[in-house]
Amino acid sequence: MIQSSIEVFNIEKIIFEFSIQGSISLIKPYGSGHINDTYFLKNQNSDYPDYLLQRINHHIFKDVPALMQNVQRVIDHLRSKLINDKEVMTIVPLKSGMLYHEDEQGNFWRMYHYLPNTKSYDLLENEHQAYEGGKAFGRFQALLADMDASLLQETIPNFHNIEMRLECFHQSLTEDAVGRKSEVGNEIAYIVEREEGMKKLLNLGKRGVLPLRITHNDTKFNNVLLDSNDKAQCVIDLDTVMPGYVAYDFGDAIRTIINTASEDEKDLNKIQLNIKLFEAYTKGYFEEAGTMLTSAEIESLIMGVLLFPYMQAVRFLTDYIDGDTYYKIAFEKHNLQRARAQLQLLLKMEEQEDALNEIIQEKAGYYLSKL
Repeated sequence: MIQSSIEVFNIEKIIFEFSIQGSISLIKPYGSGHINDTYFLKNQNSDYPDYLLQRINHHIFKDVPALMQNVQRVIDHLRSKLINDKEVMTIVPLKSGMLYHEDEQGNFWRMYHYLPNTKSYDLLENEHQAYEGGKAFGRFQALLADMDASLLQETIPNFHNIEMRLECFHQSLTEDAVGRKSEVGNEIAYIVEREEGMKKLLNLGKRGVLPLRITHNDTKFNNVLLDSNDKAQCVIDLDTVMPGYVAYDFGDAIRTIINTASEDEKDLNKIQLNIKLFEAYTKGYFEEAGTMLTSAEIESLIMGVLLFPYMQAVRFLTDYIDGDTYYKIAFEKHNLQRARAQLQLLLKMEEQEDALNEIIQEKAGYYLSKL
């Protein structure tokens, strides 16, 4: 009998649709993602794999068939280059052969093999982990460098388009749907002051100075699975893999790696920069991705570093002003607390911009000189 506290969905009926081996003895919520709901499925038979079952948030990912086609194509491309299946995710199809299940309530479900003896971190603990994270995402970009970007569809249109994010922000300010605008005057001023400078990276892409590549687009460190020895094993959460600029992936990864506190830290004094972790990540990244980067891309990396706490603050604050309609929240004013934490992180990065860029150029020069 399945032991589970899951009561909202008929999980047993959903599991029955998938081509699993063995039988499931335990279901429990898994992970800390903001968007999808994930459940760990323990197999009663130890000879067969455990599984992860996910309910895809179709309010955010509006074209689930396109999303799953993207994910399968990326996995297939990665698997064609990797020897060890543990380095890439494995989709469990339905008995019908489809990649996802739509239940009677219109929810979309998918399943993956669970990768045993792996772990992820919301916050890094040491330089070795940062180095492995840099290698993981650098290798991910390098392995996909020869994949035709036109094969992938945009799962979230304009996901990292800062112009669009700022347009939504100003629209939310105009509408002030739940009367929260008056609470956040300081945060609004901080964002508005930096608007034009934060569009530089996107403008370089529009002008063709930066090549459009296949990127992950959600490179939080907890999207890297490490093995029992803290070696990078697999990049996960492929829902946002689509065409983008390398600085997007680099900047978003640094946003979570360099911060000495959590993404939603209430005590802003705890938010400082761990330069050693930044240096270690950058070293690992260039070891794997350095040979594929153009000089313009290398120059753009510091722009991505500054852009991503800014853009995440814009998104959190927009959601707060809208009434918390996008991100899951754990308490009242959670999105405001998140936005303030990201703006504090940006402030610290601005203070150290020259030092951070010097590290990028030093690592780039070292690995490119060896070509």
